[in-house]
Amino acid sequence: MRLIFEKSVKGRTGVKMPQAGVPLVAKLDAKYSRKEDAHLPEVSELDVVRHYTNLSKLNFSVDTNFYPLGSCTMKYNPKFTEKIAAMEGFTDLHPLIPQLRGGGILAQGSLEVIYKTEKALCAITGMDAFTMQPLAGAHGELTGVMLIAAFHRHRGEKRKYIIVPDSSHGTNPASAAIAGYDVIVIPTDKNGCMDIEEFKKKLDKDVAGVMLTCPNTLGVFNNHIKEICGLAHSAGALVYYDGANLNAILGKARPGDLGFDIAHLNLHKTFATPHGGGGPGAGPVGVSSRLKEYLPISWVIKRSDGTFALDYNRPKSLGFIAPFYGNFGVILKSYAYILLLGKTGLIEVSEIAVLNANYARVLLKKHFSMPYDRICMHEFVLSADIQKENGISAMDIAKYLISQGMHPPTVYFPLIVKEALMIEPTETESKETLDWFVEKMIEAAKLAVRDPQKIKAAPVNMPVKRLDETKAARMLKLRWQRIS
Repeated sequence: MRLIFEKSVKGRTGVKMPQAGVPLVAKLDAKYSRKEDAHLPEVSELDVVRHYTNLSKLNFSVDTNFYPLGSCTMKYNPKFTEKIAAMEGFTDLHPLIPQLRGGGILAQGSLEVIYKTEKALCAITGMDAFTMQPLAGAHGELTGVMLIAAFHRHRGEKRKYIIVPDSSHGTNPASAAIAGYDVIVIPTDKNGCMDIEEFKKKLDKDVAGVMLTCPNTLGVFNNHIKEICGLAHSAGALVYYDGANLNAILGKARPGDLGFDIAHLNLHKTFATPHGGGGPGAGPVGVSSRLKEYLPISWVIKRSDGTFALDYNRPKSLGFIAPFYGNFGVILKSYAYILLLGKTGLIEVSEIAVLNANYARVLLKKHFSMPYDRICMHEFVLSADIQKENGISAMDIAKYLISQGMHPPTVYFPLIVKEALMIEPTETESKETLDWFVEKMIEAAKLAVRDPQKIKAAPVNMPVKRLDETKAARMLKLRWQRIS
């Protein structure tokens, strides 16, 4: 496929700019003008449309390919939510209107969406209040740890540590470190859960908080989760819920009921709004009642007359953590999704997600290693260490799946599993799709023994074949250069 620059023909244009409709007041100072041409491609509208349409076909997406990306809940996003978000009443509203005199009246619909989404998330998670501002899951994580810090700071306590399991998402220790804490890592026991005895040894009055994913990244639900929360509370620590895997327990268990004090959610995962490619996302953070006063400003409140307003009067608040009120379009789509499914629909999401994962797990465990062989939740982790004996790695299998027309699962995570293949089918996939995926995975396992070179050559039908991955990561060439 030729680059858009290679299609350029001097003097060709695809747009005609209208005459300026306002008088010229002053010319731009010459120092702000370009000294040379921008070297932009000169192409027709048809060239542009064809170029980017064909370019889009080179990408894998949930809309075009099966996408079993574990721990990311890359599931199909219903298109009706896009229609809701595109309604003129929302898209034509300037984000500063609620701050202008009288603007609160004009923005009542949007403020109501934020308020009601918060209340819905409270009901789903068992939390007392939410901030809708965080712009992504990692941003929500950082906000959560900042809330932990604010809580202890106002109590006059100088605690040093955050505890995380060794199976945690990498953003957990990163968020803790950014917030100023040292990290204590607890190993995983033989059942795939954080070792509770090791946890007890490390838990003391210097621990500010514990960050847990439930179910964890191995797809395992920790049966001791309430005990762990109780132990943390007895030491004066707070417990944070990483909501990346909430898709597994919707309507079945609420983090607040399990003992968590703080919970971040990925609206762009569990509640079906598009994510990937850098966003946009949304990572609202919920808290129990004793942390409510520390939530960021502004906060949408409902006044006694039934109207909605922004509340800035929160002396102990963290302050602003995002521009305006978070990614409103993502919040809006999630609210529509929640209204569409309702309580019974959200319960069905988790039931089918767990059923799909276990269906694939049972069929595949005969052909791959499974370090923690137990009933899983929404995802499970295989290991390609058997295939490694024939020189085939998890990455090789991933490349082979690309050749077969599907996005591969997450590889090499969690780090505690060698040659990890982390698989999450989600609830949106049919049995036929799962059977096809299982068939291709088994095919890869057999080829690893019979014809390993066929796997090592993959992908053979993609625009880009095997790259030097180290070089591709460290010597990026992202800019087109004109060669004279």
